[in-house]
Amino acid sequence: MAGGRRILVGEIGRPHGVRGLVRLRSFTADPAAIAAYGPLTDETGTRRFVLTLKGEGLAQIEGVADRDAAARLTGTRLYVERDRLPPPEDPEEFYLADLVGLPAVTEAGEPLGRVRAVEDYGAGPFLVIAGGPDGRERLVPFTRAAVPVVDLAAGRIVVAPPAEIEVRPEAAREDAA
Repeated sequence: MAGGRRILVGEIGRPHGVRGLVRLRSFTADPAAIAAYGPLTDETGTRRFVLTLKGEGLAQIEGVADRDAAARLTGTRLYVERDRLPPPEDPEEFYLADLVGLPAVTEAGEPLGRVRAVEDYGAGPFLVIAGGPDGRERLVPFTRAAVPVVDLAAGRIVVAPPAEIEVRPEAAREDAA
């Protein structure tokens, strides 16, 4: 892989008809742009998919010619190398994947660890921050309130986690008593 970082750009849905067409969920700003990024890969990066869009959320996948083959791909997430995507138009914008690996510090400048991942299970993205001085992994909602500063040029983010995310050592001892 060229850049090593891959971006989730879509997901293969259920089959449509008997000739291998599938429903396609595109996560790109322009849903039709997903096919322009060339071959896409699955989560492991081992399977490659070449898409031809057929309109109305349907796609043909090269090498998939029947409903059974299409059905086996249902739920497959589609990724593209980060360096194949266009740069954000606004300097204040960025891809969430660009946050992975950045150090996270508190508003006072104390280290919290590094962004290990950006996850989103439907309620909005959150950052997984690991490797801090206390060894704990933190889940921080990716909101302006919890992450007031994203400074890609300086290579860091500032985190002001909500109080319910921080577990003070004294509070943990009190709960155990």
